[in-house]
This record gives sequence, C-alpha cells and structure tokens, in this order.
Amino acid sequence: MPETLHPDIRHFIASIPETQYHPDEALPFPVRNKTFRKNQVITRYGQIERYAYFLKSGMVKISMRVEKPAPKSTKGKSKKKESVIIERILEFFFPGSFFSAYTSFLTGEASDVEVVALTDCEVEVLEVNEMKASYKHSLIANQLRADRAEYYYKHKTRREKEFLTLSPKVRYYQLFHSRPEMVQKLSVTQLANYLGVARQTLSRIRSEGE
Repeated sequence: MPETLHPDIRHFIASIPETQYHPDEALPFPVRNKTFRKNQVITRYGQIERYAYFLKSGMVKISMRVEKPAPKSTKGKSKKKESVIIERILEFFFPGSFFSAYTSFLTGEASDVEVVALTDCEVEVLEVNEMKASYKHSLIANQLRADRAEYYYKHKTRREKEFLTLSPKVRYYQLFHSRPEMVQKLSVTQLANYLGVARQTLSRIRSEGE
C-alpha cells in the first residue's frame, strides 16, 4: 500500500484529508532530525519503542522472529531440533513513510519486531510522551494519530487477506504493479521473504513473466 511521497512531516500532515494545516505553521509537538547508518538496528527485539519516525531518505525493514517446525531428514525422520527460528520480513519502508515498532509504541510493551536501516537513512523523530501530551490539546496531533492508526489497520488486514486468498504468483504481480519501488530496489531474497515464498519459487515466477 504505497503512500504519496512527501518531503517531511509538515507536508505529510497537510495532505491528510480535512486537516486544516499548512506546512509553514508550527507543529504541536517537537520534531528532531536523526540519521542511521546502513544495517544499524533502530529498534531491537524486546526494546520498548519510544519513537515514531518519518523517513526522509533511505530504506528500512521491519521483521519478526517466527518459530517453524524443523525440516525433516532425507530419511523422513525429524532432526534433533523440533523447531527453528526464522526471520520473516513484515514490511519495507521508503521515503515519505512513517515507521516504528508500532504495537510497542502504542502499548509501552516490549517489541516483538526489529527495525533495521537497509541503507543510510535520514529521519524525523517523534517521541511518544511528547506525542501523548499533544493529543490533549491539539486537533492536528489527533488527526495524525487517527490517520496512522487507520493506515496500519487497513494495511495489516489487506496483507493477511492476501496471504489467505491469493497464490504467490498473484501476490507478486499485485506487488509489482502497486509497489514497483520494492520490486526495483530489493533483492530476490528480500522479496521472497516478504511474500512468504522460497527464493527459487519467486525466481521461477519472475522468469515465467519475462
């Protein structure tokens, strides 16, 4: 679900429907600038998320650890390990997007996801307590909160529905048309992980479409 590219938080807020805000106006909460290096962990597993970020440049991924049954041996017997932990990529973010360990940001509980910079990144930062304070007096802050909550809910619901109802081939071509920046900028391995298929399966799907 791509978002329209906006250069900063002010222009993003001004684009929210029914929001009476101009980018030249002051914001009702502090915004700080920060940079992350390529491969730097922004939010660790188990960390309580205190920040929301607006991505001005670079790429970010959010991933989750998932327990899977251990693969069987060639003789049909399970290996000693009954299960293995794998990383499943939940989402990629590009310039113009908000991102965070969102559930942890909302609940104050330990994060079950990890947020990593895939490239050098420039972001604008919002701190959770400062945001909560602004909700008490600012319509703009509440409109931003509602917009993000609606976006994450719709995106999560859509992803779950696609995994349940669409084949890997259909999911890939939907992604190809709806989010071409992902197909262009990410490796086959990263795309396969995001789509929940083996790398070889995605390579075959792409070759069949050429």
